[in-house]
Amino acid sequence: MTVPGIDWPRLVAWMTEHVPAAGEPLSVSLISGGKSNLTYLVEARDRRLVLRRPPLGHVLPTAHDMRREFRVISALAGTPVPVPEPVAFCADEDVIGAPFYLMGHVEGEAVRTRDELGTPSPEDTRRLSERLAEVLAAIHAVDYQEVGLGDFGRPDGYLARQLDRWCQQWERSKTADLPEYDRLVARLRDRLPASGENTLVHGDYRLDNTLVRLAPAPEILAVVDWEMSTLGDPLADLGLTLTYWHDPGDDERAGIPVAGDVTLAPGFLNAAEFAAHYAKVSGRDISDLGFYVAFGNFKLAVIVEGIHARFRQGKTVGEGFDRIGSAVPTLIARAHRMLGEDLS
Repeated sequence: MTVPGIDWPRLVAWMTEHVPAAGEPLSVSLISGGKSNLTYLVEARDRRLVLRRPPLGHVLPTAHDMRREFRVISALAGTPVPVPEPVAFCADEDVIGAPFYLMGHVEGEAVRTRDELGTPSPEDTRRLSERLAEVLAAIHAVDYQEVGLGDFGRPDGYLARQLDRWCQQWERSKTADLPEYDRLVARLRDRLPASGENTLVHGDYRLDNTLVRLAPAPEILAVVDWEMSTLGDPLADLGLTLTYWHDPGDDERAGIPVAGDVTLAPGFLNAAEFAAHYAKVSGRDISDLGFYVAFGNFKLAVIVEGIHARFRQGKTVGEGFDRIGSAVPTLIARAHRMLGEDLS
């Protein structure tokens, strides 16, 4: 059996020793090449499991930390935040060529597009988007000390460190010099809010990083893809979520392929309504949300540039990467606009 990123005989041997309750491993298949970590379905005799591992190439320092992902879903199991069942972690890179972990398979769907969503009623679509805001608020309400994540990050000075970190990632990944990127970094640095409330943050929260069920009632069954989670400013999560949002009439958004168009479905909250619902259920002041959405666009621009760099090296798994680099200047321009300057 040949599957990119998996050494099947070694995986079978490891699972036989470390996950015997799953039964004999039977097959493995790629669920999603993804634009970051790789996700596989492992069929075993007695249950279905999901395997997560880093991408095949151009792995930046501190990125794609499988132990970190496994730790956070283990900590959140049993809290109001829905996560897959943590099953086993493997740090031995000799097994499949990188650290990986196994989690329980969730019978839900990751939805990015209107076509994938199907044709639920506008009432059900609205409720699903409300649940997306409510689950984000639940993540931010977790007592991270209580669940054993007190040392999961250094929350004080979070935004300044995030800015420095993503600037470093840009320098390691960039395929071209962009003067407007440099100017954006300077503007963000000048506008950094003072350190405030600190919570657990997901780091890449959006609908397609959840697994959803639409019938008999809309529900988010699990939040996945915790690779960028840490402790920090909860509004950074909200700002990034809204960076992905596609409102009706926002034709520019169609040129950002990582965003999807599911939020255009009839009944879905628009970006302002989503932010307002989050503020209502969380009780947070979102009056400086423009900065956080600008920061989200900056962060996504760096992530997309990293994906573009891996594509140019022939190290991406999956389709749809050939035009992704063109989204970088668009995201930078959107960030400038959120800070009060229209570069269009």
